[in-house]
Amino acid sequence: MLIRFAYRFASELSLRVLWKTAYLYAFKGWRAIAAYRKRRANDQLYPPFMFVALTNTCNLRCRGCWVEKEGTAYHLPENELDFIIDSGKQQKSHYVTLLGGEPMMYKGIWDVFERHKDCYFQVITNGMSFTEANAKRVAKFGNITPLISVDGLKKNNDERRGEGVFEAVENGLTQLKKQKVFYGVATTVTSKNLEETLCDEYIQYFIDRGAMYIWYYVYRPVGEHSYPMYCLSQEQLVEMRKRLLKLRRKHPMLIIDTYWTAEGEAFCPAAMGLGYHIGPQGSIEICPPMSFATDKVSDNDGDMYKTINESKYLKGFEKFVNDRTKGCVILEHPQELVEYIKDHGAEDYSARDAFKEFDSIEARHSHHLPGQEIPEDYWVYKMAKKQVFFGMGAAG
Repeated sequence: MLIRFAYRFASELSLRVLWKTAYLYAFKGWRAIAAYRKRRANDQLYPPFMFVALTNTCNLRCRGCWVEKEGTAYHLPENELDFIIDSGKQQKSHYVTLLGGEPMMYKGIWDVFERHKDCYFQVITNGMSFTEANAKRVAKFGNITPLISVDGLKKNNDERRGEGVFEAVENGLTQLKKQKVFYGVATTVTSKNLEETLCDEYIQYFIDRGAMYIWYYVYRPVGEHSYPMYCLSQEQLVEMRKRLLKLRRKHPMLIIDTYWTAEGEAFCPAAMGLGYHIGPQGSIEICPPMSFATDKVSDNDGDMYKTINESKYLKGFEKFVNDRTKGCVILEHPQELVEYIKDHGAEDYSARDAFKEFDSIEARHSHHLPGQEIPEDYWVYKMAKKQVFFGMGAAG
């Protein structure tokens, strides 16, 4: 698998994309983690990566999406976006994930890539915007990796995302492959698509279309219309873990999860402060589904390090999680989570009543599966999780 992936990496990417990916993504990513480890040792909090929602606007209406798109349209001010990116650079963090809504609908997004050529941007997108012209722009910049959301093949994907979406995404993948871009596919695993999305045929389908990595998420019932029937059962979570390990040994593609450590124990990246979510109103949130914040980007005159490092809300979340689970408190302890958020005086930035939504979530299993842990059994992924992210499960 490793040799075949190395061959794909060397032969299917342009030289410019290859160099930018190796330097900005791999080398600077490693350096960001090293700096983060040093801060942790000194009881200082600042993440090595940041998730930034540029806007809440979107051209799709996917089932189970937690982003409010029907009310007021919010767009993160460009000066605040620069605060975020520049603050990261000061902490040796040059990796930013852009999301939304649909981030490609953010006016000036191409200017962001131009202004910050020394950074690497992962753009989580629905993939509807990759015309030939835009694919060429991605390849020209070289510091962008599109992560395209696809939740199964045509039937399963379009059931969640809308009729005709899969075909439109396929056209975009064709253009990205043609331009030799480093891109991936993001798949949310649900009770409806587990069999289809975690099998050899699914992986091979996207390898054939040029995808270099696939990032798996577990469905969370968050939002005004939460569709709890999409949630995975405990048995399905165990099956997901087993399938991930099997697929990793077979396919020349990076298969990523952020749920389990090298030992197979559950893990919450947000609890360790590996990456926070910035909402389009500048709110600094614990993770993307949790639209609550006590702090904003503009606080302390844009000094993000000071704001995050002194936040009792962000710092206290690690203990709150560790006292209850190694997994996801949204799924396992939603009512206690609401109490934690309210006790810290956090404001709801969802543009709905997210407090009510979270309080109504029915507690269920997350990826924390005590007694059923399955360690990584392939040395490549075991080493990646232990060495690069020191066993904290932040890499596939």
